[in-house]
Formats: sequence, C-alpha cells, structure tokens
Amino acid sequence: MADVKPYIGEDGEVRELDEHFFTNAKRGRPPMPSELRKRRVNLMLAPDVIEALKARGAMSTEADKILREALGL
Repeated sequence: MADVKPYIGEDGEVRELDEHFFTNAKRGRPPMPSELRKRRVNLMLAPDVIEALKARGAMSTEADKILREALGL
C-alpha cells in the first residue's frame, strides 16, 4: 500500500480531501449501543406543565434534563 498521509497536519489544518478519502469514507455516524439509546414512552402531563416545557425549548430534551435532576441521575 502506498504511503498514506494523514488528512490533519501537525498544525491542525486539514489537507485537501482526495479520491482515496471519498472512496473509503463511511456514511453517517456509527449506531449507538442499544443500552444507551433513548426509548419512546407515552406520558400524560398537565397542560400547564406541557406549556412550561415548550417555553423552555425542546420539550423532550428539557423533560429528560428535569427528570434526571429530580431523580439524582
């Protein structure tokens, strides 16, 4: 095999990507292990709780964060 130069130099700069890079590139990110994946659940919440979560941003992310803090996780 020919001498393969790294794509990122010691100075942190990325060199021009060549045909070898694109031929061997993997698409997408690797799958997350099943024990680390989030799972979908159905949860009944009061309307005011839903509105408060929506107001804080991404509802699912905020609910997960709040529940983790409340449960000491």
